[in-house]
Amino acid sequence: MTQFRVESRCELLTWLLGPPTSLSRKRAKDLIRFGAVTVQHKRNVRHDTRLEPGDLVIISTAKRLDAPVELHGLRIVHLDDAVIVVDKPAGLLSMGSAREKELTAHRILNEHLKSLTKSPEQQAFIVHRLDRETSGLMLFARSERIRAELQRNWKSITKKYLAVVEGTPSRTEGTLKDRLLEDKSLRVRVVEQGGELAITHYRVLKRRGNRSLLELELETGRKNQIRVQLAALGHPIIGDRKYGAKTDLARRLALHSCELSFRHPVSGAPIKFVSAMPPRLGAVIQLR
Repeated sequence: MTQFRVESRCELLTWLLGPPTSLSRKRAKDLIRFGAVTVQHKRNVRHDTRLEPGDLVIISTAKRLDAPVELHGLRIVHLDDAVIVVDKPAGLLSMGSAREKELTAHRILNEHLKSLTKSPEQQAFIVHRLDRETSGLMLFARSERIRAELQRNWKSITKKYLAVVEGTPSRTEGTLKDRLLEDKSLRVRVVEQGGELAITHYRVLKRRGNRSLLELELETGRKNQIRVQLAALGHPIIGDRKYGAKTDLARRLALHSCELSFRHPVSGAPIKFVSAMPPRLGAVIQLR
């Protein structure tokens, strides 16, 4: 373990690249990623952690860099040479954004594969995304070729969700067909003309007071599709303030990706993955 005092204000990664440590960029990022770098009195140290004069930086070179990767709640449901299915927790981004590049399902899975195979060349390829606050099953490919094949056959993949919504639809089951358009504020809305066609099939599974549990199956995959269409129906998802929800009983978006079924892109065998509704969402539909 080595300790250093910071002399001038800067970000942690910038500091590690300069004297007195003069680490390579890869080495510095690895040390941060595997928790070998800490800053006294600061929590959740990242590459962009702000350092002030007098801060104490501690580097523990004894910490193994091939230690198991922290999955941050991401659960690997299935992994083979062609595909990976994970169960993503709510609050975790699917892939990097301008504000967050490190703590994402994609990045975590890549680091896990590298650690598992002891090869820096391993990586996963995103087949589809879930919104940050949506939990549940996500599909990744182990190569660009497999990803292209899965996306080409996307309509044949069964994608089911569970949602707890405000109120109860007048019909116990039905199909929602709308044209969706993303505006300049990045908000998706239903339009009469233009946009992209979105098709969602729904079924009411349970009613409880002023809320209902719906099973939804996607025929298309547009951004925020389920959220926007349910809001347009007059039954926004609980916790979805962006699209008009008035309640937040689960302290999160009450939407969960519960089923993926498809033919394996290599063997052709039918495979199905199911994820149970998280307890927090299950409790919401039980409340009186």
